[in-house]
Amino acid sequence: MDTDRVIRSNVEAELDFDPSLDAKGIGVAVKGGIVTLTGHVPSFPQVIAAERAAQRVRNVRAVAQDLRVRLPGLFQHADDAIARRAANILKWSVGTAPTIKVSVHAGWVTLSGEVEWGFEKQEAERMVRRLGGVIGVSNTITVKPKIRPVRVKAAITAALKRHAELEGSAINVAVEGSTVTLSGKVNAWRERKMAENAAWAIPGVTEVHDQITLA
Repeated sequence: MDTDRVIRSNVEAELDFDPSLDAKGIGVAVKGGIVTLTGHVPSFPQVIAAERAAQRVRNVRAVAQDLRVRLPGLFQHADDAIARRAANILKWSVGTAPTIKVSVHAGWVTLSGEVEWGFEKQEAERMVRRLGGVIGVSNTITVKPKIRPVRVKAAITAALKRHAELEGSAINVAVEGSTVTLSGKVNAWRERKMAENAAWAIPGVTEVHDQITLA
């Protein structure tokens, strides 16, 4: 039997086997080991479940899905209700929820704003896509680590300790937004360069002003 036909049969069986899926509206096509899922499912979490089910099948090289969410009339929700519930669940589940903005159009949720950690971006999407009435999620949240002066100072001190007999106490660190300004005095050019490199190594730093002078 043709390999693609075997894969298609196995994918269809896996979709039917998954208890979290209502697979009767899903079509499966396979070409060269690449699976394409089309049709509709009754909720957005089932879109994700269908894709993962196909990925579990042996010899599947990739999965492309063009599934649509077709909500039963009883479970359709107004956009403002979805937005309100999304905002509430983010408030309860994600500590930085005030920095996340939610917009909803025809059941499709768009998340924007800034968070400090990547897992917060992922968790926000995971929580929202489980809500009833959501047919899709666009996650445009950006990850922008906060820069803490103490952390910058500690990184510079540690770098200098690794390479020179210097505590870094003569270096002053000022942070404004994502810009770090270094000042003070060191004994050698290499120590100044190490301090600058340590500042650049801090996640979120976009600019370093090196005002350090040689003693």
